Amino acid sequence: MATQDYYQTLEIQPTASVQEIKEAYRRLAFQYHPDRNANDPHAADHMKRINEAYAVLSNTTKRQEYDAYRNRFGQNAHQHFRTTYADNDIFSGSDIQDVFEEMAKAFGLRGFDAIFKETYGPNYRTFQVHRPGFFAKGFVFFGSPGKKVEGNPGQDLPQPLVRIGKYLFKKLIPGGRPEKGADIHDRIVLDSSHAQEGGPYAYFLRQKDKKLIVKIPKGVKDGQLIRLAKMGKPGKHGGEPGDAILKVKIKKSWIQRIKDSIDKK
Repeated sequence: MATQDYYQTLEIQPTASVQEIKEAYRRLAFQYHPDRNANDPHAADHMKRINEAYAVLSNTTKRQEYDAYRNRFGQNAHQHFRTTYADNDIFSGSDIQDVFEEMAKAFGLRGFDAIFKETYGPNYRTFQVHRPGFFAKGFVFFGSPGKKVEGNPGQDLPQPLVRIGKYLFKKLIPGGRPEKGADIHDRIVLDSSHAQEGGPYAYFLRQKDKKLIVKIPKGVKDGQLIRLAKMGKPGKHGGEPGDAILKVKIKKSWIQRIKDSIDKK
């Protein structure tokens, strides 16, 4: 997967507001829309990159996590971020569909579903769920965006999609589609020896009144994030819980504090 900086991709500053992010995406999505670039073989790749960048930066939680990786890893932030977020996670909750439909109505261009099927190929699949008094539809990704999937795109739906359909039938209730719960953000404070050696850490999750034992990776760094899967706020309409994301703060020893004080003089 090609490395990218989401802010550079959208041609905005890291301090850009939510409105500036959306305006930049609208401009670039219109510029690289496949219906306007039939003779440009690189337009589809540009579209994939700006789609991903916007889906992350338009989401407050994802943007905060990406910024944390960016501050720590610089140009390698994208690589580290994508080890945490799969394609479905990237696009979950995004309003990209609304932006595409706005362009379709205003300029007569093809809409979200047609463009994503063309741009992402068989990796992009839609689904619909019918039950008495209820209807839901959505989309899922398989593999990485743009990566070719072997086999016939028209073949029977793969097992992951079947499992999603079963999940929806079991969990959904009339009134809305499943939504993942919000993440909980907190920090843990470690002494330098614990950070260096790693090991168990007793942590109290105040928002859920739970005592947990967190496994600290050996050599964890100051500012690093530790994700506790499904320990965030509950989901809605059968959606899975969010995560608890802990930011590591390493306490300096009294010797290190003295050294720092001397260095500042």
